[in-house]
Amino acid sequence: MGVYNEQGAALAEPEQQHMQTEDKDRKGRPLPRRHSTSASHSRFCKGPPKDIFSDMMFMVGGWTKEDPSCLVEQFCPEYNEWRTAAPMVNHRGDVAVCTLDGRIYTVGGEDNVRCCSSVERYNPDTDSWSADVAPLSSPRRGVCLVPMDGYLYAIGGHDGFTAMNTVERYDPKMNTWSKQTPMLNRRSRAVAAVLDGRLYVIGGNDGDMALSSVERFDPEDGTWSVCPRMLSPRENAGCTVYLGYIYVSGGKDELNLELSAVERFDPDSMRWTPVKRMKSKRNNNSLAVFNGALLAVGGSDGITNLKTIEVYSHESNTWRHFGSMKSKHPGGRVALLC
Repeated sequence: MGVYNEQGAALAEPEQQHMQTEDKDRKGRPLPRRHSTSASHSRFCKGPPKDIFSDMMFMVGGWTKEDPSCLVEQFCPEYNEWRTAAPMVNHRGDVAVCTLDGRIYTVGGEDNVRCCSSVERYNPDTDSWSADVAPLSSPRRGVCLVPMDGYLYAIGGHDGFTAMNTVERYDPKMNTWSKQTPMLNRRSRAVAAVLDGRLYVIGGNDGDMALSSVERFDPEDGTWSVCPRMLSPRENAGCTVYLGYIYVSGGKDELNLELSAVERFDPDSMRWTPVKRMKSKRNNNSLAVFNGALLAVGGSDGITNLKTIEVYSHESNTWRHFGSMKSKHPGGRVALLC
């Protein structure tokens, strides 16, 4: 049990500088401290709330024909331990994962036969999934999913025949999806991030090859605009906002090669710059900020599916080993509840 090092022993707590990383953003402005809420501890992680342990991290799904287990795990930082949670109702791969209002949503994906339009929602308080969420307008895998302004945005994907530029918005109060302005480009397996009130959609595959292109959605006028390209084309990357930048890690390039390369986008200068490479190549990895630390979780190096986790220090621009999950999650994605 637990977060293991490569020899199998449990890791000690992360260094303080990583767990309580910066209290200032890239412009030197103080960042608000996050505190535990009523949903901050599921029934798996009982114990006194601690500000340093205010986040919950789940690894959701991961399905292939060779490994159809589709497990869900939760990391309990109080005990330095991964624990198995309830599996999704429907086992599927290439599913989009996101959190909204203290719940985890899984959208689209595919089983061994067809693409899916179904959506499921996980309640950490009861450790249960429900499938009573309105489905997408059409089945597709490789959807990009991101929360913004109290809604979920499901972006692009592949319907089994072609990559799509469709954008749909989910209203949790009405339990309905509504079509939004489509993207400028067709994209499957892209990544997205919200920064300064705008939605960035990054990379992906247009049905023929991996993309380096980036576009940005402004919800105020409902329009898309072209942004500077990444340094490398990539699909199935990890992506998150950290200290006022958008970080993108790993994935596959236009030659279908797994990547360890990392880059970040500065919205002020509108430039991409390289970051130190991860120690492992990671296609289908998750990039997440967990209790102040930037983590790269799971993925595949082209030979095997990885259980390992790396943590990034922006001060030294280095990655280091940060332990492992209990199980492999081919194509699984991290979800964070704060």
